[in-house]
Amino acid sequence: MTEPPVDRAATAFADALAHLREERGLSKKQLAAEMGFDPSYVSHVEAKRHRPTEDFARRADTVLRASGTIWQLFREYDDARSASGGRHTGGGRRLGPPEQRQNLQAGLIVERELAELSFSGGRYHCLVRRALYNAGTEPVTRYLVRVAVDRYPGEPERSNRYYRTHPLTWTELELTARSAGESMMIRPTHDRDSFKEVWLLFENADSRFPLYPGQRTTIEYEYSCGEDKWGTWFQRAIRLPTERLTVRLDFPAALDPVVWGVESSFTADAAPLRTPIASRAEGDRVTFDWATDNPPLNARYRLEWRFRGVAGLPSDRMRAAGVVQRGAPILNTPARRFDLPADRALAEDVVERLQETLGRVMGLHDFKKGAGIAAPQVGIGWSAAIVRPTDPSLGGEIVLINPSIVASSTEHDEQYEGCLSFFDVRGRVPRPTVIDVRHQLPDGTPVVTRFDRALARLVAHEIDHLEGVLYPDRMISGVPVVPVSEYEAAGLPWRY
Repeated sequence: MTEPPVDRAATAFADALAHLREERGLSKKQLAAEMGFDPSYVSHVEAKRHRPTEDFARRADTVLRASGTIWQLFREYDDARSASGGRHTGGGRRLGPPEQRQNLQAGLIVERELAELSFSGGRYHCLVRRALYNAGTEPVTRYLVRVAVDRYPGEPERSNRYYRTHPLTWTELELTARSAGESMMIRPTHDRDSFKEVWLLFENADSRFPLYPGQRTTIEYEYSCGEDKWGTWFQRAIRLPTERLTVRLDFPAALDPVVWGVESSFTADAAPLRTPIASRAEGDRVTFDWATDNPPLNARYRLEWRFRGVAGLPSDRMRAAGVVQRGAPILNTPARRFDLPADRALAEDVVERLQETLGRVMGLHDFKKGAGIAAPQVGIGWSAAIVRPTDPSLGGEIVLINPSIVASSTEHDEQYEGCLSFFDVRGRVPRPTVIDVRHQLPDGTPVVTRFDRALARLVAHEIDHLEGVLYPDRMISGVPVVPVSEYEAAGLPWRY
């Protein structure tokens, strides 16, 4: 049986309320306290046992800073109830908007939005340009902007653990904004590990420039984020009436990107975009464009991608496989040690991430000397690494948690090494032929393991990563690295 329109509208209201509450990091009790309602009432509305009221919708929209989203859904519910024979909440009068002084974006229309995301040098850069029209009755003095990242969509627990230890910071975002050539002041309102929210103010240190009724302006805001914090998706949510939305992705052609998209809302599951994504190649870049006219309020359009990395430099392929590249600050920062066994779940999660990434990497290159990867190379600043010998006689995968070299031989040798974080070159590095390494099992049990020759070199290389050291720092002064195209021992094991 088809759900009646009034029930669908009530469900949409409840789902949006729960979604925005969770996005703000509020419990039902906290939301109720800020709204001045009993906590049980919020629970009943979200569970669809109670229908929303006008007062509830007004307060929820203001407290959640929903920019009219909650209010619009309530109006749709109220209209549906009236059409089904019920009464308008306002005793037959047409409901007015929440107080303009509370909802300072009421009346705004987005005539055009262009959202561009580009990727280069291991960083994503986002530029959003919106042409605004004030169709309301009050001056608009601020504009709400949200920034959210998620490396593990669909895995909230894993994502939460990751961002608790590697939070998104204001410093790395480098958020700036302009309106008609004037810089806009930025006032943070919400700061979570993977989510930021700010008001862009129509003012700066020199002047104020409100958007008055009947006026138009264009605002631009932009920010950056490293690939270790981003995810392979870019979503636009329609929170204000919008006449034209265009989304553009700009990627290096060498990464061989493939892009697709889905659309969803509070009342509809994700489905493929209704129109195709256009692509064009220009030099060494590939651009993907998608647009839609008059998208409905609360619609969400999400573009996703994958870097197939079948072309380009070796470092491009490593980047495409999820390896952080040289120049990222995390590669020069000592990793944090786990507190075991308290951090056991976190340590096991990090090791699993390393195994997944190294599995992808080993599908891109024939590692005759063995391979390893450390947590900073996948954007995780914890002390964990894995090593996989390719010679069966050397055993299987080696997991290193909180490792440190406690003894080493006086005998050294020099061999060429490569690094997944700058895989285009090789460098000749002196290292001890035998090392003793103290490390821990996930339950905290301490272990000391001796490694020699090839394994000693592989393990020492990964421990260096955990100490913020890259192999050029170990090379003899004045000896240059060799381009991989000139390296003559590719595909050969080290010789002893």
